[in-house]
Amino acid sequence: MQMSGIRFGAAYYAEYQLTDRIVEDLDLMAEARFTVIRVGESVWSTWEPRDGEFDLEWLLPVLDGAHARGIGVILGTPTYAIPPWLQTAHPEIAAQRATGQPIPWGGRQEADFSHPAFLFHADRVARAILERYAQHPAVIGFQVDNEPGMQLPHNPSTFKRFVDRLRDQYGDVDTLNREWGLTYWSHRISDWSELWVSDGNTLPQYDLAWRRYQADLTTEFIARHADIVREYSSESQFVTTCIAYLRPALEDVDLSKNLDITSGNAYYDMQDHFAIGTELRVGTPPSTTGYWGLLRQGDRIFASKQARFLVTETNAQSILSSDQNYPPYPGQLSLAAFALISRGAAMIEYWHWHSLHYGTETYWGGVLPHSLRPGRIYAEVADLGRSLAALGTALDGYVPDFDVAVLFSNDSKWAFNFFPPLQTPDGAPDRLSYQRMFDAFYRGVLDAGAQARIIHASQLGDDPSSFATSHPVLVVPGFFVASDGELIFLRDYAAAGGHLVVGPRTGYGDHEARARAAVAPAFLSDAAGVSYDEVSNLDAPVALTAGNGMQLDVDSRATAWADGLIVSTADVLARYSHPRFGDFAAVTTQKSGAGRITCVGTVPNASLAADIFRYVVPEPIAQPWLSHIPESVRVVSGTNGDGRRTWFVSNWADTAVSIVAPVDGTDGVTGVGYSVGDTLVLAPWQCLVLLHDATPTIDRTDERTSS
Repeated sequence: MQMSGIRFGAAYYAEYQLTDRIVEDLDLMAEARFTVIRVGESVWSTWEPRDGEFDLEWLLPVLDGAHARGIGVILGTPTYAIPPWLQTAHPEIAAQRATGQPIPWGGRQEADFSHPAFLFHADRVARAILERYAQHPAVIGFQVDNEPGMQLPHNPSTFKRFVDRLRDQYGDVDTLNREWGLTYWSHRISDWSELWVSDGNTLPQYDLAWRRYQADLTTEFIARHADIVREYSSESQFVTTCIAYLRPALEDVDLSKNLDITSGNAYYDMQDHFAIGTELRVGTPPSTTGYWGLLRQGDRIFASKQARFLVTETNAQSILSSDQNYPPYPGQLSLAAFALISRGAAMIEYWHWHSLHYGTETYWGGVLPHSLRPGRIYAEVADLGRSLAALGTALDGYVPDFDVAVLFSNDSKWAFNFFPPLQTPDGAPDRLSYQRMFDAFYRGVLDAGAQARIIHASQLGDDPSSFATSHPVLVVPGFFVASDGELIFLRDYAAAGGHLVVGPRTGYGDHEARARAAVAPAFLSDAAGVSYDEVSNLDAPVALTAGNGMQLDVDSRATAWADGLIVSTADVLARYSHPRFGDFAAVTTQKSGAGRITCVGTVPNASLAADIFRYVVPEPIAQPWLSHIPESVRVVSGTNGDGRRTWFVSNWADTAVSIVAPVDGTDGVTGVGYSVGDTLVLAPWQCLVLLHDATPTIDRTDERTSS
């Protein structure tokens, strides 16, 4: 779907205020140039205080007031936080974390949303709200539920459906025994009734099937309620849900197929975490650290539908717990917003309008502080609102550029959660191994001055040649759970002219997460001219020596993991500088048909990852800007619906910098034109949105595929 202009606003809960201040709040929003608010999704007990007794009129003043001020409303259905009367009347709907162990009430998302009793009441409250408000003129769209997939219910009825699914998938127990390897530890079953419950499971094949099933339950529920909304909505209104991408029961591509547009959370550590060259701890999930972590969140939301998206939640001030108090430095709110817009965001919406005075999220800072008096944060939000209003429709039809596609695999993420290949600093299994591995490569793309597009295996298509033309570089880090067909596609993609960059563990497992009885990386080793039989964890970073064709920074290191790459015909780009691992290559490359395969046998640190992608993409799209910019400046881009390229040129530092424009264009916010050779000044933490009339002619077909 297309949206005109960049929507801008916050989640607004008048029902959470201590006093009635709807008029004052909406007036302040209008002054800040808000064009959207999100309402209603968190308060089922307010909509339906008693079983079957609905109170629907309390929201009308908000909707009427928003409409009078030209503010659109996203109306939420409140099914993710159930009312006390429902849990009292139907305790059987409580989701069980382990068999027979229900989640205690008192939080949210405690229900098994596949339970018939829950579905009856959830459908009923949604229909009551929709019947009353779906056609209100303020309502531009609907959010069904919120952040779905938080639990992995182990309820008896959920388990029964899981067994039924396995029966449909595998047909008979002999097939299941063979495919899952249930001979191991005497787990062979002779009847479906003998399958053990999931909380007693120790087998990775079972766990992967269980995680896939749980994600499908989430998709089914969201699809069910999206269909209900469409019974009441008009074609001009959209349906979405707010995705929290770390939820354990979530397959975002499948889920998003039922939505008109993807929406997601984007939370990130600011202050010095934004400073280029400053390495601080990785953000506490769901927060990320660094410029690259912020852009990765935007690219991840874009990937769900390979289309523009809505940011339904992002931080205005501090987030998480009461001991995490890091409000943004002046200028960083706009910087973060434009970073997300540069990756395809068509809406920026803060969580939330005012800081709460009670409840679990008391210290998640809103646009207004606890005093409810507009302060610095409100002033900066209002400045951003004016900037977005000035941009108007300039970014309509915007599609972010990319030099490199990076493949993301939910199946591999789940497999690595069960059997982590990496360790935490204290030697424990790192359940976030997949994200850590993926991030190392993704960050390298950005640090090399290139841009990334995240893509899922299900989005590759069935024509490797066509994909190679549209995606000249494809990176596959940690693609452990991969079918034969997917690995053959990767091989054929390289043969058709693509540059395939293979990371650790790719091609090692099959579609059932079984270790393959094949030379690793399976289906790719001959074409890549390299293979390996043994792997090792690395307890400390290992230095490297350069081979032929790739320059190494003095700080480049292999970390966490080493494939023992044995070269047959490939060229060695880097080798471990180590008395034992020096027998192996760390990075290799080889022509393959019309393309090339580069193998990386380790988790690269930031310097090594940047080295790799400077080699892979010697002339990125942003190259005109990259020759003479300060270290703190980053440039990303995209193409608008009218064919014009937009450059987002941003300063990730607390000091002002100057750059020389390499192209002609116009500042999209101020309307001031500039020419080649003009000096552009960026204030601390500032992003310039620069509209250019012509697309630079950069030949990307060579990018290390034929040399």
